[in-house]
Amino acid sequence: VPAAWQRPYLNVFKHFRVEEWKRSAKEGDVAALTDARLKATVYRIRGSSPASNYLQLPRTGTQSLGLTGRYLYLLFRPVPRKHFVVHLDIATEESQVVRVSFSSLFKEFKSTATWLQFPFVSGAAEGSPYDGTARASRHDLLGAAPADVRWTCLVLDLFSILSLYLNRCYSHLKSVKLCSNLLVKNLCTSDLVFDPGVTFSEARPAELARLGVAPMPREMAFPVPKGRNWHDLYDYIRFPSEGSKLPYDSIRKDCPGPVADSEDPICQLPQPVTLTKAVRDRLSLIHQITSPKAVSALWRR
Repeated sequence: VPAAWQRPYLNVFKHFRVEEWKRSAKEGDVAALTDARLKATVYRIRGSSPASNYLQLPRTGTQSLGLTGRYLYLLFRPVPRKHFVVHLDIATEESQVVRVSFSSLFKEFKSTATWLQFPFVSGAAEGSPYDGTARASRHDLLGAAPADVRWTCLVLDLFSILSLYLNRCYSHLKSVKLCSNLLVKNLCTSDLVFDPGVTFSEARPAELARLGVAPMPREMAFPVPKGRNWHDLYDYIRFPSEGSKLPYDSIRKDCPGPVADSEDPICQLPQPVTLTKAVRDRLSLIHQITSPKAVSALWRR
């Protein structure tokens, strides 16, 4: 259960005052700039070597963020036509530290008792030349982000990741290392599922609270022009997928939907996204070429 100062969510960049670089560290080409689409300050991390160009929280490896929220929200955009890497060090209840990494550099899922590596599949705007429906092979989909890659809200269920892949119990997030090439607006942690498709005016607070879901806090939100829909402009990826009982071998945008037989109320949430046929076709293709592998050995640990 998160400490009081972490409820209902924690704005990580704001809390740790990233811009002062006293409780965080940067190496290489890391710069703050104003993003024209978001109309907000973002951090651009770029460079040919991810190991030499990064933003890190906390400042040193001997420290710990101590963040206990189940969900980590990363608001980011891959730099077009470039690769990126993100490392998370997560502590288990057994005091073991597990590194969870995801990257467009990874070609396949790999795991050990202390390290999970997930390929990240970047999406493109629907109907563009880079749309996944136009790419017929796994090789085409994996790799550097397309030219029109969108801003993404990535929601990582840290509890489920450790449970599904390593049969471990989640304790807290120890550190985060964001490596080139990325644009990052913010990091947040929470025990709530924030849904950008739900607005404050539409929300039924009591019902949403019962389901463990809430509208996206304003300081985490992406701007949506009047008359437009959030999901037409940005990507929302929850990993593992809602109600997932099997490990997946890549992080990508999934086809949403409730799980009727799940006992977890969060897994029963209706997903307010209405997907077009083109998007459904692209997601179907991604599922085919990145289908879950047999990782039954993980369950025997």
